[in-house]
Amino acid sequence: MSNIASALRKMAQRQPGATALHVPLPRSVTGEPRYRHVSYRQLDEDSERIALGLLRLGLRKGSRAAVLVKPGADLFALTFALFKAGAVPVLVDPGIGPRRMGACLAEAEPEAFLGIPAAHLARLALGWAPSARLKITVGPFAPTGGVTLDEVRASGMTASSQLPAVNEGDTAAILFTSGSTGAPKGAVYTHGNFAAQIELLRRTFQIEPGEVDLPTFPLFALFDPALGMSTVLPRMDATRPALVDPREILEPIQRLRVTNLFGSPALLNRVGRSPEALGARLPSLRRVFSAGAPVPPATLERFSRLLGPEAQIFTPYGATESLPVAVIGSREVLGETAEATRAGAGICVGSVVEGVEVEIIRISDLPIERWSDELRVAPGEIGEFVVRGPQVTGSYFRRPEATALAKIRGPQGEVMHRMGDVGYRDEKGRLWFCGRKSQRVETAQGTLFTDPCEGIFNAHPEVFRSALVGVQRRGELRAELCIELEVAARGASHERLRRELLELASRHPITRGIEAIHVHPGFPVDIRHNSKIFREQLAVWASTR
Repeated sequence: MSNIASALRKMAQRQPGATALHVPLPRSVTGEPRYRHVSYRQLDEDSERIALGLLRLGLRKGSRAAVLVKPGADLFALTFALFKAGAVPVLVDPGIGPRRMGACLAEAEPEAFLGIPAAHLARLALGWAPSARLKITVGPFAPTGGVTLDEVRASGMTASSQLPAVNEGDTAAILFTSGSTGAPKGAVYTHGNFAAQIELLRRTFQIEPGEVDLPTFPLFALFDPALGMSTVLPRMDATRPALVDPREILEPIQRLRVTNLFGSPALLNRVGRSPEALGARLPSLRRVFSAGAPVPPATLERFSRLLGPEAQIFTPYGATESLPVAVIGSREVLGETAEATRAGAGICVGSVVEGVEVEIIRISDLPIERWSDELRVAPGEIGEFVVRGPQVTGSYFRRPEATALAKIRGPQGEVMHRMGDVGYRDEKGRLWFCGRKSQRVETAQGTLFTDPCEGIFNAHPEVFRSALVGVQRRGELRAELCIELEVAARGASHERLRRELLELASRHPITRGIEAIHVHPGFPVDIRHNSKIFREQLAVWASTR
């Protein structure tokens, strides 16, 4: 498909009356959940009206438009309208913070700013996006001037213009994600990248039109209309999945017979541990996806108890710049690889998906301009993952230095993406993740990688999670460990626990050099999934202990 929005039109023709969106309404007086239902035909026609209205207001093919809209029917209609108009939505992680939001918008220089009233007030107060000449408010009135989305719709109903032709190589969107390290960068997606992602997801997981999805990360929800799945929008703060009300996840799954769930590791942990999950069963679920950070085996085990015998939890491996890359299911993790993780093997992220290739190259922090077979490491050796495939994005927006560090020109001229993750391939061809390249700890005794070391300590029943960090002590970089305790263990003796963990470390060659263990009250984690650990911040904290 050339324009990714054509996937929505195709589904609207195939199943026009089927529900595309279940939009939550305030609960009834008796506490019952209520929803507004939007059909595929309604979503397709609404996005068409908005697209024509945007063109009438002067938006053009290739125009960048910042989108700061809460998850809901308007976000879906607006995003697909921008695709249809050939414009480029600029999407920034929710909750990224005012300063970083301003920096992302300054970098993107959008010509249009589409947001809820609060976003427009912030734009005015903080000087966001002065480049935006077109200001559209998603709400009943425009507090800072411009027009409302309803006025755009009305304009589109009488427009006579035609939608522009869009090619698969044209830019479709710029996605700024918080990631786990460094300042947010805008990944440039083409329509071809999106189409390839959708096809890879459909084929890898046998997703069928007519399924029902509960996506708890807004960006992933936008795939649903193209896949033919009905979207159930959850009642939750998308920027705080670790604080979700478990009832708001379990209840819609049971009532609306949800077949597909996406939840970050923090969300699955929260729901799986909750009193509401005791004795609960979710027989309609065919599959659960969890991504954004490694999922602890204990979390997989707890949540798996809610599922039917045929369902399992998949942990697809990838990044904003390349997704999916590899996948593994909870049965394989719990039945085989978890034990190796506890022994220091790293985290198995599974087999590479069909249609994608992964190379493993020598670890380097320098740019690599062109591919060479000499870059490969020996079988079983830890190196950096490099991905080749149709879903791989070609660049970062206006970041030539970052692009040079992350991209390699392949032998056929294609773009290969350096994941920034290190790991190895086992004898079965599966990938094992050993951590972020930037978070490796290079000591005088050798290099330590985060996830193999942390897997050993995470096996202790009182440890919720751990983080390997490098700390300068007397002119030498030392490998030290920060731990966050399970809630039930927070009154325990730290000295006893340190002794037990050091004894555990002494049993494994890769952790014998760790002599300092620090108990932290609560790890700093990423905005998007509340799961990726900011080890750089922990290293600064540990240096003061």
